[in-house]
Order: sequence, then structure tokens, then C-alpha cells
Amino acid sequence: MTETESKHESVSSPEGQAEPKSTTRNLAKHDKAHFRREPLPFLRELNAWYNGVGWRGYNEYIGQRIYYDGFTSEIKSQTLSSPILRKKIVELATKRAEVEYPNEAIPRARRRTELENQLGEVADQVADGMITRLEHHKFIRGACWMVNQMLARMYDQGIHIDDVQVQQLRETAMKAEQEGRSLIFLPCHKSHIDYISIQIIFYRLGFSLPHVVAGDNLNFPVVGPFLQNAGGFYIRREWGDDALYSTLVHCYISVLLARGLNIECFIEGTRSRTGKLLPPKLGILKLILDEVTKDGTKDAYVVPVSVQYDRVIEAESYVSELLGKPKEKEGLIDMLKNWDLLQLRLGRIDVRFAEAFSLKEFVNAQETRQMERSATEQALPRSTYASSPALQLRILRALGYKVLADINRVSVVMPAALVGTVILTLRGRGVGKSELVRRVAWLIERVKAKGGQVIDFHGVSLDGIVERALGFLGDLVGEVTEKGVLEPTYYAKDRFQLSLYRNQVIHLFVSEAIIAAAMYTKLKQGGGPAHQRMPLEDLYDRCTFLSQLFKNEFIFGPQGFAPNMRISLEELKKDKVIDMQQGYVELSRDERELGRENYDFYCFLLWPLVETYWLASVAMFALAPRNGDAFASWVSMKEFEDAAQNLGKTLFYQGDLSYYEAVSKETLRNAYQRLTEEGVVTIRRTRGGRAPNVLRLNELWWPARDNATGKVQVGGKLWDLVESIAVSRREGKNRRDNATVSRRVLSIADEVGARLKRQSDQRIAGKTTNLDVVEKGKKGAQALEGPLSAKL
Repeated sequence: MTETESKHESVSSPEGQAEPKSTTRNLAKHDKAHFRREPLPFLRELNAWYNGVGWRGYNEYIGQRIYYDGFTSEIKSQTLSSPILRKKIVELATKRAEVEYPNEAIPRARRRTELENQLGEVADQVADGMITRLEHHKFIRGACWMVNQMLARMYDQGIHIDDVQVQQLRETAMKAEQEGRSLIFLPCHKSHIDYISIQIIFYRLGFSLPHVVAGDNLNFPVVGPFLQNAGGFYIRREWGDDALYSTLVHCYISVLLARGLNIECFIEGTRSRTGKLLPPKLGILKLILDEVTKDGTKDAYVVPVSVQYDRVIEAESYVSELLGKPKEKEGLIDMLKNWDLLQLRLGRIDVRFAEAFSLKEFVNAQETRQMERSATEQALPRSTYASSPALQLRILRALGYKVLADINRVSVVMPAALVGTVILTLRGRGVGKSELVRRVAWLIERVKAKGGQVIDFHGVSLDGIVERALGFLGDLVGEVTEKGVLEPTYYAKDRFQLSLYRNQVIHLFVSEAIIAAAMYTKLKQGGGPAHQRMPLEDLYDRCTFLSQLFKNEFIFGPQGFAPNMRISLEELKKDKVIDMQQGYVELSRDERELGRENYDFYCFLLWPLVETYWLASVAMFALAPRNGDAFASWVSMKEFEDAAQNLGKTLFYQGDLSYYEAVSKETLRNAYQRLTEEGVVTIRRTRGGRAPNVLRLNELWWPARDNATGKVQVGGKLWDLVESIAVSRREGKNRRDNATVSRRVLSIADEVGARLKRQSDQRIAGKTTNLDVVEKGKKGAQALEGPLSAKL
């Protein structure tokens, strides 16, 4: 843009004319000037930033006023003077003084006053480290210039937005400004780049910058104050029983909402290491919802945000963490070590905004649904959000999953995700260039048919897009270099890291993948088409089991299981993947003639996840009590997770596990959580701690042992669960002889269990820990039965 540009970037194209075929544009299109290559354009751009030309000045923006002298002190003063906080300080001081001086009134009163002053000082210090410092106008201009330069070099294809969505957001922001209400931005979280890319978009488009909830792990020297002055406010990862801290956070959120200031909070709570959306974290969301529902006048507008990348800069570190390497603490030195990232060409960033909705209207709609249910079901009491903790949790979960569904709906599928998905869902060692392009074209059609969005190619041919995506993927995909190969041929070099890109697509095809995996239980038995037909009733039972098994992995459609199944079956029939007649389902003749390529695609999407849950169930045998033990030992959760992951690596290298990504620690934890919900294991955690500490196998799931040898025997409830998962696993070279596999796998799992028991006995002998029992099963340990167990 030139010196005559507007105060903030308009919704039209940079030249002032609408894009003829697309509503998307590159927001950073004119920010690529490098001093060494183009010194004059670089200096002109720098001068424009220095003088605050147009939108760079950030003098006019939509939303409540920020960045003025005294802003931080105003917010801090209002927070610390909150009646709720003052009441909590008095309450805590009084309780402590009564403990110290139970029978002496005068010393108790004096001590209470001292404690109130001390707690006030503590609150003041905590507030200084927490509260955003949106005060220095020149700072934010310089910070945005620096971030602009950094992003232009790292993501050389720019930051892309949808102008239609931005116009809708602008209208909502203007309405919120007039009403004095906040916008609550809830993005997904894939990278630390999310923070700065979203802030720079709001700066450039002329929106009041949000106060961004950030973990205090980012509050380290230099970087911490920088982010705090750019909009970040820090909260602890764990609050424990710190009543003063939780009340202070609550009061701060209350002040922001009362002033109509925007807030940004990552709905998943942490960065997703797998590429899929994580279950929603509801802590900050509950504070916001409590404040909005406190009386009938307040409201706020929720804006789900999707952020997608051609390549995530932390992908390698994610893989290391998923393979068991401890997460490294962030620090300035580590960032400086990664300075060469600025020279990489990582493609583009795509940011999409879902339609905003009123938080108050959402709560009212949920309460109305509850009232309607109460009218038809006499056992249900009539209640509101404020009066019913159970309804609060239900509304919070509904809100969290609505946000995730909206994010999925507006997310765009990037070229790297298309190519990575195709490469991981083809049989054989590799794929030729022409076949790769053909399958990518097919996948694009399927994504659009499912209501998904693919990035706008802006006139670039599909062949060119595939070539560009291969460049972004770099050393994740290899090319065959042997002489005599007739066309460029590619293969997966790093399947584990490629799976992060495949997982960006899987949410669109969950129902189809579950149907394919359910049908595989018949197809893997071999024989002709007549022998591979599956009764629809059996298919529904199998799909029910898999849907229950993976219910924490995916966001299923709001229609319910049966309608989703019927819709997906009809779509597969329409696409000529299956046929349905006379109460049976089978592969269509067209699909068989194609070599099952489309059916296999859906299977390949789900097979790694099936493997993970199978591995988690097999690992439960390591918790089985030994002969002579009256009860199962409590085992360290961390030691168990490490041992189960090592078990998975062993089975992979011995051929009993097909996918290395099945040993992903994060996905295994999801599987343990699901098994806990079904009552397979009980989890204990230390007093005041949030992370599970120890676990043990519940008695109903104990496998039998041979009285003479002490070896675990095949059979029993736990083995039935393992087999129920195993029938949908991909057939491998070591799977034909089930008896041999059973003995070998159980033998290895039993040895893992022996090692865990020795470690547990040594820990108990050396130290006794005071534990609170937190049983995570749905019922007591005597009768733990969930819907998944009922399907066995």
C-alpha cells in the first residue's frame, strides 16, 4: 500500500477491486522487501511504519480504547479493588487467624489485619506478573513491524484471510463496540506462531487487540515482557487449591468483560501435537460464562478461529515429545538457537473466522432445551445455569464442542495436508507423480463434497500445487533417485511427522472411516464377494462399538449416531464405494474393479488409531496381579506410560504393530482415559495434584493365570476387549496365526508387568505417599460397566 492508504486495511483487494473468483487474499502480500535485495522498497516500508502511515499508525480501530497512558494501572486498580477479591482476602485471613489464635480475640484481630495486608501485597505482586500492559503505542507499532518482517520470511506465501468472514466480523465488532461488549476469540492451537499471527491480523484490519490468555511457561526474560506488552496475560497451568489466585483471575476476567475489552483464549488449552483438535479446556471459559450469566444484562460474542499452516515449525519437537522425550522448557536461548527458522520457506498461514454468536443467547437456548426436556421427562428438574452445577457442566461442554465444530467447519485443508494424506493412504512402497496428482484431485473433490474447504490456488495448476506441497514437506517425503525409474516417484520418509498433516483431514471422513473399518472385519476373512457381504445389523453393532471407542478422539455430527450412519452409508453408495441390498452391505463392483482404492483410503485413515487403542488395551495386561497377589498393585502412571510405549515400539519392530505413529504418547493417553471411563482401570492422583499419579487394573478385568506356570492365559473380559479392537486392525504378516500372536504379545506384556511391579515394590518400600483416591470410572470399582463394555 502507498501513503494514501486507509486507516486500516479494507475488505477489498489491495488495489481496491474485488477478487473476481475468490474472497480470500494474502494480507502480507506487500511485506516481502529485504534490505539486501531491495534496499529502497525496504526503507520506504520502514519509513511508513515509523511515521504510522495508514493502518500502521493504529490510531483508529473498532472496539474499546486501549494503548494509552494509565491503561494498565486502571485495570490493575479495578481488579485489586474488586469486592469479590477483598471478601476472599478477609475470609482467608480470618480462617488463618482463627487457627493461630482460637481463644484470644485481641491477638486474633491483630493477626487478621496483618494477614490481610500480606495477602493484599501478594495479590498486588501476582497482578503485576499477570495483567496485560497495553499502554505503549510506539511499542506495539514497532513490535508489529518486527513480527511482520519475521512472518514474511518464515511463511513466504503470506497470511491469508477470507474477506467475507472479515466483513462479518467487522459488523459484529462494531455492534459489540456500541453495546460495550467483548469479543471472545477462541482459536485452535497448533503453534506458538498462532499468538503473533492472529494479533498482527487484528492490528492490520483495525480491531481492538484482544487480551490473550497465555501459560506462564512463556513468561521468561525478554520474551515474557514483550508478549505481555503485545496483549498476553499469564496464568498458571495449575491452580491447585490456591483460592486467592483463582479469585484474582476471576476478578481480572470480570474487569475485562465489564469494560467490553476483547479476550482471546485457545480453546484446546495447549498446542495440539497430533494435528487433530483436542478436547476443549473449559476453565477460562467457565469464568467468562459465570460472569456473563451473573445477571440478565451482560453478554459477549464468541468468535471461533481456525489457524492452519503449510508446515508447523514445531513439528519435529512434537514428534520427539510424542515418542516419549520430555518437553523442553521454553527459553530465550532456545529461541535464538532457532533463529535460522527465519530463513526457511514454510509456505502460508490461513486464518478463518467462524460466524460470531451471542453467549447469552447460547445459554438461553440450552436452558430452554433443558426446560423442554423437564416438561416431557418428569424425573428431570427445571433448572437454569446459575442454579444447577450439572447444567453448568452440560452447557460448558456443549459450548466447547460447538466451538470445535465451528473451527472444523471453517478450516481450510492445506496442500501439504492433501499430499501427506494421499501418500499415507496408498498401498505400496511409493507413488508416481501422475498418480499422486490424480489422487489429490480425488481428495479435493471429496473434501468439498463433505462441506470442507480447500485453499484457493489462485490460478496455479494442480500439478504446480502438488510440486509446491512436496517442497513444503521437505525431508518428510523422499523421491526415488535410482536410474531407470520412468517417472518421479515419492514415498513417505517420516510417516510419524506426516501423520500430523493427515490428521488435519480425518475429521471430514470419520463416519466413512468407521464404516470401512467395520466392514474390514468381513473383508479380511477373504473369499469371494458373497462371503464378504455383511448384515447391516452387524455393521451397525460394529460401528457403534468403534464410535464409542473413539468418542474422545472426534467431534461427531449433532444429528446422533444412527442418522450419521444412514447419511454416510448413502454417500458411500452414491460414490459407488459400497452397495446395499436385502439387509446387507458389500463393496460395489466398481470399487472392486478400482482395486479398492477409495475404500482403502478410509481404512488407512483410521487404522493407526485402531492400532493405538489395541496397544493400550494390550498394555493393560501388564497391570494384572501375579499369582498369590490378593490385589493388583498401584503402578506409577508415568512408569506405565513409558513401559507401554516401549512395548509398542517392540511390537512394531517385531511386526505385530503396523504403524509407528500408534505409539504416540498423546493418543495413548486418550486411550487410557477412554479405558478409565469404561472402568478398566482406576486412577489415583496425589493430594492437590491435577495429573494422575498411579493406576491399577480393576478386579472385574483381571485375566486368569496358569496355576503351574503363572503365565497369563488367553481369554477373559480384558482379552475380549483386545480381540474386539483387533478384528478391525490391518492384516499384517504376523497376524495369520492368532494363537502364536496371542502367546507372544501376552508374554511380552507380562514381562513389562513384572518390571513395573518390581519398580512399584521398590517405591513403596522406600517411601509412603499420602494419596487421595480419585476414581475416574463411571461407577464404583465393584460394578464398573460402560457402554463400550456392554457392546462386548
